[in-house]
Amino acid sequence: MDDQMKVHIAYDGSACADAALDDLCRAGLPDKAECRVLSVIENWLPPPSGLDILEHIDLDQEYITLATQAASRVHELRRGWEVKAEVGVGSPASVIIEKADEWKPDLIVLGAHGRSALGRFFFGSVSQKVLHEANCAVRVARSREEEPDRPIRLIIGFDGSEGAEEVVRAVTARNWPANCEARVVYAAWPSLDFAPRPLVGQIANWIADEDLRIRKSVDAVVSDLNAAGLQTTTVIKAEEPKQLLVSEAENWGADCIFVGARGLGTLERLRLGSVSSAVAARAHCSVEVVHAQK
Repeated sequence: MDDQMKVHIAYDGSACADAALDDLCRAGLPDKAECRVLSVIENWLPPPSGLDILEHIDLDQEYITLATQAASRVHELRRGWEVKAEVGVGSPASVIIEKADEWKPDLIVLGAHGRSALGRFFFGSVSQKVLHEANCAVRVARSREEEPDRPIRLIIGFDGSEGAEEVVRAVTARNWPANCEARVVYAAWPSLDFAPRPLVGQIANWIADEDLRIRKSVDAVVSDLNAAGLQTTTVIKAEEPKQLLVSEAENWGADCIFVGARGLGTLERLRLGSVSSAVAARAHCSVEVVHAQK
């Protein structure tokens, strides 16, 4: 990548937002990058008038200070980054997406929960809206208790789709430390209990061919990740994808799950549902959803 990476961070001053800043050091991000830290004034009502304007001005200053302090913190963590602070007003998800559409970052970073009751109530819809509508990778960051000298551990959800291939390219393009570990997780197809009897044979043959193709692709993915310096293993189980990714990450103590924004074709999407959304909501670690480049 010739141009510097662009990272857009949504920050609200909560403990989870601070954890998202710390998580930047375990995301394999480059030494040099452009970064904007955005604090959004939640405004679900019409603009204030009369004496309320004074309170609104104080609120503006509070969020300007919030974004500025967060930008300083990012600069302390990532000395080579060019960091700027900005403030927006409105629905958090809409403002985050609008700012991202204008600036076109490579990555949006969100904390797992907001600081206010209103923020916590709306967080699910905020994260899901950003995950679905952003045109770049989105990282929903969560903190983990760090053990001394423990390597960074990455779960990579793989289903053989173009989106999954994009995930692998994104991971191998990052700057990971020498002892970083990766685990490729493929949720193989279960039995055909859901299929009508006349179609069982046809679907079974299709599934067998797809499973063989994906297993061969997993081998190639492992080679690519090893070549990028990642110590890579695999987990292949006939299990529901959302459940397998989350449980494997928790049992292994992963720092982040990488998944694609979309899976395979119509039949696969019908079986999977929205894997990326469910994993981002359920996981106990950070989750990065990679959108295919347009």
